[in-house]
Amino acid sequence: MSASELDFVPVPVPRPRPAHGNGTARTQERTQERTEEAARAPSMQALRERLGARRREVVAGRREAVERQHALGKRTARERLELLLDEGSFTEIELYRRHQAHGPKLGGHRPHTDGVITGSGTIYGRRVFVYAQDFTVFGGSLGEAHAEKIHKVMDLAVDNGAPLIGLNDSGGARIQEGVMSLHGYGGIFRRIVQASGVIPQISVVLGPCAGGAAYSPALADFTFMVRDTAQMYLTGPDVVEAVSGRRVSHDELGGAGVHGSQSGVASFVYDDEADCLEDVRYLVSLLPGNNLEPPPACPPCGADSDVRPRLAEIVPVEPNRPYDMRLVIEELVDDGDFLEVHEGWARNVVCALARLDGEVVGVVANQPLVLAGVLDADAAQKAARFVRFCDAFGIPLVTLVDVPGFLPGVDQEREGIIRHGAKLLYAYCEATVPRVQVIVRKAYGGAYIVMDSRSVGTDLSLAWPTNEIAVMGAEGAVNVLFRKELATAADPATLRAELTEEYARQLVHPYYAAERGVVDDVIDPVQTRSAVARGLAMLRNKRREPPRRKHGNIPL
Repeated sequence: MSASELDFVPVPVPRPRPAHGNGTARTQERTQERTEEAARAPSMQALRERLGARRREVVAGRREAVERQHALGKRTARERLELLLDEGSFTEIELYRRHQAHGPKLGGHRPHTDGVITGSGTIYGRRVFVYAQDFTVFGGSLGEAHAEKIHKVMDLAVDNGAPLIGLNDSGGARIQEGVMSLHGYGGIFRRIVQASGVIPQISVVLGPCAGGAAYSPALADFTFMVRDTAQMYLTGPDVVEAVSGRRVSHDELGGAGVHGSQSGVASFVYDDEADCLEDVRYLVSLLPGNNLEPPPACPPCGADSDVRPRLAEIVPVEPNRPYDMRLVIEELVDDGDFLEVHEGWARNVVCALARLDGEVVGVVANQPLVLAGVLDADAAQKAARFVRFCDAFGIPLVTLVDVPGFLPGVDQEREGIIRHGAKLLYAYCEATVPRVQVIVRKAYGGAYIVMDSRSVGTDLSLAWPTNEIAVMGAEGAVNVLFRKELATAADPATLRAELTEEYARQLVHPYYAAERGVVDDVIDPVQTRSAVARGLAMLRNKRREPPRRKHGNIPL
């Protein structure tokens, strides 16, 4: 490159720098902006205070709504959870959940929790998952967000193998959210069925539970209701009146009394919420967390050597004299303490959970005090459902038998006593848990068979010396077998007495079944508690795998 060319090389010219005074002003301006921005941004302390205030506001609820709930004689959802769970154990999830719907009359009203409180806590130190519908928010009605919160806690219960408890107090589906409300209910029902036999499911009805919502308690393992405040029905009084012309109250249609004594939907009925929730706690203390855990046991209390003289006094020798079978159960179980299921419905059979020598057992017993202890359609259904629950959760079964047969009559046949009796037969035949049968007095006909006889698979059959196992009672058998002879006899009464005595001596004496291996032992009544305790201890490690199949076809 020549010297002349070098003369034309462009030389970069530096940018003019601002005067010193201008730069200082700009820096100060930026500092001022940062200072103002920092002043506008909340501090961590302020954020924490806002969080605390919002949480307290959500937890407290609207004062007027809370007061209305109390005026109805009902506690709030949070007050109920405080009674149900161990103090300080509740962990809430999705406290700030809100609906995202835009239906009519929803407007901008989007309260936190969306009308249901969900989470987990403990009962006597054992984990449970819960949801409690909040009637002070949208009347506890179920919308999409509400349902999704329940879905989540149900899934968590199954994943963690812990009982699920639902506190129901709801006006039903949230009409403004249309099909999404119905879709939410479907998700709940599907999860209940999938969890059935996997975790215990308890439904507590503490207010209205109408329409599709009623199926949650119906599908649960146990349903609790409180008188005067709880109602459960598919169609309300207005619909019933429009269709039938009959005017009924909410309580007459679906109150606790109806479901506790007539429909059989309610397992337990109480006069107030506190007693109700206390017995929910007691029930949980008797149940395993899931189907893979054994029921919670207490230390043995010497039942295997216990003698109960009163047992020889409670039961009359005469086969037709009534007595209260619950007195026998009191002598049999620890501390005389048992939790009777469906106490007011189908009272001719008793179903109860209790402990025997510290171990949880399920007791099924005929009740001679009601209908002489016969089995009818309702009693068979009640006992069958209880047997299936105990079998699903590994609870041994003790069956106390004093049954004259199935209830005869046109009405019973038309109500399907054959089908309902078959449910009980199916339940016992299918059960794989340890099973002990005690024949207290009479055991006649097909009713003897379905009350866990040796022929349907009981592991141990014990009998009192008062037992009478036969196709029917001696007098009835004589009337059938010797009908012609009695009709032509000069003294039918004397002949009948002689034939009855002979028939009983030959076929109905206490040792007839034992001699043929149908009964394992004839025991002294005072030793019943020890004999059953020893039998259950012998069977504690019982293992019986059912045949491989999808499921059986119970005669529903």
